[in-house]
Amino acid sequence: MKTFSAETLGCKLNFSETSTLARHLTEAGWQEQPFSAASDLYIINTCSVTDHAERKCRKLVQQALNHNPEASVVVTGCFAQLRPEQVARIPGVSLVLGNDEKFDLLQYLAKTEKDHTMVSCGQYKSLTRFRPAVSTGQRTRSFLKVQDGCDYFCSFCTIPLARGRSRSAPPEEVVASVRDLVADGVREVVLTGINLGEYGRDMGTHFYDLLCHILEHTALPRLRISSLEPNLLEDRIIKLAANSDGRIMPHFHIPLQSGDDEILEKMRRRYNTALYKDRIETLLAYLPEASIGIDVLTGFPGETEQHFERTYRFLSSLPFHYLHVFTYSERPHTTAIKLKNKVPGRIRKQRTAALKDLSFQKEWAFAQKFVGAVRPVLVEKHLNDTGCLEGYTDNYLRVAFEYHPGLANSIMEAELSQYSTEKGLFEGKIKRVFSPASEPFHFNKDFIRT
Repeated sequence: MKTFSAETLGCKLNFSETSTLARHLTEAGWQEQPFSAASDLYIINTCSVTDHAERKCRKLVQQALNHNPEASVVVTGCFAQLRPEQVARIPGVSLVLGNDEKFDLLQYLAKTEKDHTMVSCGQYKSLTRFRPAVSTGQRTRSFLKVQDGCDYFCSFCTIPLARGRSRSAPPEEVVASVRDLVADGVREVVLTGINLGEYGRDMGTHFYDLLCHILEHTALPRLRISSLEPNLLEDRIIKLAANSDGRIMPHFHIPLQSGDDEILEKMRRRYNTALYKDRIETLLAYLPEASIGIDVLTGFPGETEQHFERTYRFLSSLPFHYLHVFTYSERPHTTAIKLKNKVPGRIRKQRTAALKDLSFQKEWAFAQKFVGAVRPVLVEKHLNDTGCLEGYTDNYLRVAFEYHPGLANSIMEAELSQYSTEKGLFEGKIKRVFSPASEPFHFNKDFIRT
């Protein structure tokens, strides 16, 4: 039996696509192994969000060849889509596939030749088909891709060039996928996309409508939203989450990028700080215990010390849970690369470090609010390095439990006792367990029609 290993760089959507490729190979008779094993085939699904994409890709290619010098190495994903010829020049790469072509991996593998690198990568304008993807088998939760591409073209971002225009999965197909996952025992589905709030615009529908369809037509206990742009986080989505009987998780990731309106305008973002603050306040008015994650970018061209100070003060004033901090890097084919007044690399790193420290403070403060609280937790299937089971609360707090047979993949009520800042998790005390077969939730169908 031929063996393969796969490694994913980047977002949850990438993870769902890698899982789909792995499933295609398994169904064709291949056996999956860890990336550290000596496999016949290695798949590297790349990201392009940072300037370290090539370095990470080269490192993984070398790791694969160290495990098996005779292996075939396939590189795909956003970096491969943007720089296919550059990837093809990495020693040891057998096959380079774009973001559309990777779903036909088996056909391309049949065409590859020894000592010859094949490249198949269409232009971003040809990325018009929606290719479904879902993660299965690895966790108690699944990442379900429902949207792809982006029409925003922010000045610093290459994602529209790597993913094409916004396009969506038909709602009936999404519902069918969720039903299949529930039938397989999945307890939580995370909806993923490149610009998730744009879901359905290409079909005359809306992301809100998709949420309603899932709630009304499936028995899924927990639905989580991966990320929504602030200008697309509408009141009706917030109200739906608040009235979903606990089925939509009170956890929202809302990109900010900068807390200064002048920089936001140069970034070509579609909101200002006033709108962003209003979205946070509205969200917490309906879901006061919600976890809020924020993306922020430091060192954008022209970001002065005053701009950064305004960003820092703005973020300090917001009641969020955590930050994802990125350092700006010059990306080919973006308009930001042409802007003047570049921020020195040393300053960029200092600002990134300052915001990461702020994130640590906010994470600790958010956790302290829930010491002694009882929250619903979905227990993961795997054990951690201390032999404990772990899981996440509805509002995205990590909790560890002593091992109990049959506890994995259950939804329980747990008291959050001691919080470890070093590990970033709570110790949990079990209060009540819902068996995997039970459905202690119901959905108010009348609400979605109002």
